[in-house]
Amino acid sequence: MTAPILISAEELRELLSGDTPPRVLDVRYRLGATDGREQYLTGHIPGAVFADLEGELAGHGAPSDGRHPLPDDAALESAARGWGIRAGQTVVVYDDARSLPASRAWWALRRAGIGDVRLLDGGLATWIAVGGAVEPGEVVPEPGDVVLARPGAAGVLSAEQVAEWDGILLDARAPERFRGESEPIDPVAGHIPGARNLPISEVLEPDGRFRSPDRIAAAFAAVGAAPGHAPDAGAMPGADGAPGGARIAAYCGSGVTAAQLALAGALIGLEVAVFPGSWSAWSNTPGLPVATGE
Repeated sequence: MTAPILISAEELRELLSGDTPPRVLDVRYRLGATDGREQYLTGHIPGAVFADLEGELAGHGAPSDGRHPLPDDAALESAARGWGIRAGQTVVVYDDARSLPASRAWWALRRAGIGDVRLLDGGLATWIAVGGAVEPGEVVPEPGDVVLARPGAAGVLSAEQVAEWDGILLDARAPERFRGESEPIDPVAGHIPGARNLPISEVLEPDGRFRSPDRIAAAFAAVGAAPGHAPDAGAMPGADGAPGGARIAAYCGSGVTAAQLALAGALIGLEVAVFPGSWSAWSNTPGLPVATGE
């Protein structure tokens, strides 16, 4: 049996009271802010360990690598052990930003071979809404012993590969950024030629929970990326798309929202590769083409 992708606050509370509690990671982060750790220290789910998106779930390089390139495999394993993850342990990730940074953690850890990583659907707000306690301060766990896989380039695309991509390429940004009408962050407005716009808001409810599988499937189908088989809740995003269908890849501004689109795809049995550099890498690489409009 494959592990579920999402977990409710009630289910998490039950797991935490059991004999083998999961390792809970608080992945709070907001673009342009540096107070994720401070917010964590103010109050977090009891036992949760802070996971730093920019410092541990992303690497650093040239502008052409994008704002949030993946960390190398060894660095991610070191971080996972620092979070106290043990071999075979269930991991639950959450945040307070519509599950964007938590989705990046889910995607990175599943890609690295942790079989049971679940995202708290609705984030910290849902935990508080069901009466879940929060505690201040920092949790410093005993080092874990998890051994991660070394996926290398599996399930991810470089700018060169995106330029030659013959499958469906999804842009998860807001429509105005896709069309090139607005670009608040990157040096060039527009999108990668041939991309189709699937804003992440199309797969989320207003409160940040994921929509039903039927509604997510309809959103993918509307841009020509319909599921080709029944959902497999344990599917890991890769680069093969739906069986019998085109390959699917996703990008966004810096590779975080694209990971959330990959998670949404997994909920309906679609494998979605990710271009981690995303528009931040593409727009900072001289000579790459740019499209605007629909």
